[in-house]
This record gives sequence, C-alpha cells and structure tokens, in this order.
Amino acid sequence: MAGSTFVSAQDGSTTVTAAGGLVGLDFGSESARGVLIDADTGELLASAVHPYRHGILTARLPDGTPLPRGYALQVADDYLEAAETILCAIARGVRVHAIGIGFTASSPLPATADGKPLSRQMPAEPHAYVKLWKHAAQPQADAINARGGAFLNDFGGRLSGEWLMAKAAETAELAPAVWARANRYIEAGDWLVWQLIGAEVRSLGFAAYKAQYTAEAGYPEGVLPGLTDRLSPPRPIGAAAGQLTAEWQARTGVIGPATVAVAVIDSHVVLPAVGGVAPGCLVSALGTSAVHLLLSETKRPLPPGIEGMAFDGSVRNLWCYEAGQAAFGDVLSWFVRTFARGDSLAASFDWYNEAAGRIRPETQQVVALDWWNGNRVPHADAALSGLLAGLTQQTTAASIYRALLESLCFGARTVHELFRAGGFAIDRVILTSGLAEHNRLLVQIMADVLGQSVEVPLIAHPTAVGAAIHGAVAAELVSDFAEGARRYGASRTAVYAPDPTNAAAYAELFAVYTALSASGEVRNALHAIDRRLSQRGL
Repeated sequence: MAGSTFVSAQDGSTTVTAAGGLVGLDFGSESARGVLIDADTGELLASAVHPYRHGILTARLPDGTPLPRGYALQVADDYLEAAETILCAIARGVRVHAIGIGFTASSPLPATADGKPLSRQMPAEPHAYVKLWKHAAQPQADAINARGGAFLNDFGGRLSGEWLMAKAAETAELAPAVWARANRYIEAGDWLVWQLIGAEVRSLGFAAYKAQYTAEAGYPEGVLPGLTDRLSPPRPIGAAAGQLTAEWQARTGVIGPATVAVAVIDSHVVLPAVGGVAPGCLVSALGTSAVHLLLSETKRPLPPGIEGMAFDGSVRNLWCYEAGQAAFGDVLSWFVRTFARGDSLAASFDWYNEAAGRIRPETQQVVALDWWNGNRVPHADAALSGLLAGLTQQTTAASIYRALLESLCFGARTVHELFRAGGFAIDRVILTSGLAEHNRLLVQIMADVLGQSVEVPLIAHPTAVGAAIHGAVAAELVSDFAEGARRYGASRTAVYAPDPTNAAAYAELFAVYTALSASGEVRNALHAIDRRLSQRGL
C-alpha cells in the first residue's frame, strides 16, 4: 500500500524460531505501527508503519461535508486497512502465537449490533465517525460534571470532554438519529479486536479510564439514557479476547493460533516494554500528547488535579494513577512546520534544537502555557488554549521554541508536584515514545525542570513491543508482565542527570508558569477568546 514502510531483519528475512512469533500493533493518531518479535529469542524481526488513508478529519468528511470547529474524526475502516497491510508485511507465512493491540484513546464510535461502523451507513453524518481522543465534547462533560455522581470520585469529580461518556452525550444531543441507530458505542481499540476475532470483547483499561467502569458498580447508570445498553462488561488487561479468525488468517497469511489480547490504551500498553511494572515508577509517554502513569500497590486518595485511577487497568494487581497533557509533540510540530527553518520538517527540527540549545535558562524571558489542545491537569478544561508571555522585540524564533519545550516540561512538573503533594513517592522517572527517543534537548530540559534524573529505555518501537508483551501474557507464554518485560522489553537505558545551575533557573521560571496557570483572570480571558470564535462558527 502506498505510504507504508516496512523494515525486515538485517538479513532480509522474517524467519522465526520454532517457538513462533509475537505481533504488537500500535494504533496512534495518524498511523499504525506493527512489530514481529521472535517468541523464543526476543529478537525484533520486522516492523511496518501504515498511515491512515483519511488521516484526521478536521475540515470535512470524505464526502466533502464540512465539519464544525474543533472536530477531530477518523474513518474506522482505515484501521482495518492498516491492520491488514501491516500483518501482511511482517507476519505473512509466520506462525504467530499472539497479537497485542495498543490504541489511542478515548476514540469511540457508534456501531451496529454486528459491529459495522455507522459511518458506512451514514457517510455525511459527522457523529457516525470515530471521535478521536482530541475531539472534546466539553459542553456535555460540563453538564455531566454539574450533576455529579459517585462515579466521578476516582476522577477528581470531573469528567473530561475527551472521554467516552461526554462524546456519547454529544452524539445523542446533536445527532439523535445516529444515537437511535447505534446498538453499540465502543472504543476503536475494542472495535478493532471485535473485527479480528469476530466477537465483541472490551478492555478494562478503556472501560475504567474512559468510561468510569468499576468492578463493584459497573458502568455509571443514569448519565445518558440508553448508554449502558450500548456498552458491555470488559475483561482485564492481559486477558485473551479470542483468536484471529480464519478469514483474517487467510487475508494476511498469518498462521495461527494467533491469540488476540484485549486492547489497551496506547500510553499504558508501553509499560512492560520500558520496565515500568513496579510501584513507585512514573512512566511518561511523550508523543502527540503526553500521559504520565504512576503505579502503586495501595489505593490512595486521588490527588487534586490528577485525572483518574484504576486497578488492573494497566498492570495487573497494581493501581495506576493517570495524568496527561493534551498537547505535547504536536505543539512542537505545529511551530516548526508553521515557522520552518529548513526544507523538511526534520531539518527544521534540527535547526530549532541546535539554536534553542544555545540559550541559557537564566537568560530566558519567554514563558508559555502548554494548553494548545486544552488543559487536562490541573483544570480538566478543553476550552483553554496556549499562551506566550514575556515577548519583546528581542524575542527570537529559537527562544519561543525553547519556551514551548520548557512549557511541556513545566506541565510535567505540575503533575509530579501534585503526586508528591498527595503523599506519593516517585522513585523512578521513565520517559518513552517518540520525543523521548529523538529529542535529546527536550529530555535534558525535563531532567533540569524536574530536578531529578530521568531514564530513557533504548528500545525500538516501545509501544508496539509493549503490545506484543500483552499478547505474550494473554497467550500464557509468560506468567506476568514482569517476566514479559525481562524477556522482551528494553535491556539498556540512557540516564539524563539534571544540571544544578539549570535546575535553579527553572525553579524561577516554573514559579511564573504556575502563577499564570493558577490565574483565574488568565483562564477567563482564554475562555472569552474561545467563546468569541465559537459564536462565529470558527
């Protein structure tokens, strides 16, 4: 398929040992990635990337129907094309023991009782499509939050506009015909598993963090009429959902048994690949957005400002506390693309990183708020937007870029401060995903801002590898995630230590960032800007 990339083993083959292979699939915001791992040796044998045919729909639907401001939709069938293309590329003719899937979330879609996405039947209706995680139904979330309920206790009393219930409420309110025809409302990751195995099996990770499910109470009742009828009970992460159907084996050339694990939130699925499977470990997945995950053996009250917590939704037998930044790598990409300093995106990044690296923190005058896709922590407000403060006629493009880098790290430090204020110990900090691997300046600034050493596991395609480990657990090739991490996860780590001088300068700048973040007047001004544009349909 045009646009796909495939990398095989160094000798050009994808031959595995008699033990067979493991496949990990990572479905991100704009593309899917897959890896093939030898189940016996742990060797990474092949990888492939496939961009979604329709990308992210923000301006119009495939048939040309215009979209309102703030919409971010996707075509469910693009996921099937990506899965088939990748499996054909890396696993045709291979005996595959297991397939694990990580999927960006919350990205739900309405479907029929037999799993057909409604976008096939209603191609001109925006609410029939997948609502990507960055599509925020904030007014509906605000209304749900105003009513309250015990189901919000583990989520700081606030539902995010990015999550499933708010998006379902938006569909029911703005497109009642879609809602009436939707027999199922399902996370795209769970929907993909359904297509691969021929049966609906949902993941506890999605259900707990994105639909506020608990083992004791189930899904929240009374939030939206008919919602619980469109959901179904989930299975714990690491569980087997089923086996790849004979049809999919024939289409892709995969040789079974090919046990398919329940899907997992992409930022969570990475944990075993980077060794983040023990209490006191804080793992930050730094991609398009950022997710910070802190593991704990015991349940503690959710610190104010932190997004949520769940048991058995990320690593078995551990509580995982989640916080995030709605904008991370996409902020840098936007800036570098908009104010290019090279003939390619990579060249522009090289220019900006080199120029920004020469700026000393103690001379930095620009401070930014990292709310370019809204704010998750500590305000849980998708209507907020980014801010640059301290601009003068001496401000350069490089200093703005560095301020954006610093703002991302200040947002991460906010998360750390809230955890520590809640009595949590952070023994290790692990950074993973694209930016951690490729932007050394950002990682060093993160260590300086946090005032703590950070680890970057040296492993290719960590999210997809993490998905493969979930498959290994589901197929019982390993006893648990800790064994999976030892056998298939990262074996080497780079450590970045903080520079004491830089750390002192960043303590001052972080105080400015915190004051701006805490200012009600600043937030009111940003809300006024958002209302003005919304009233004009922009």
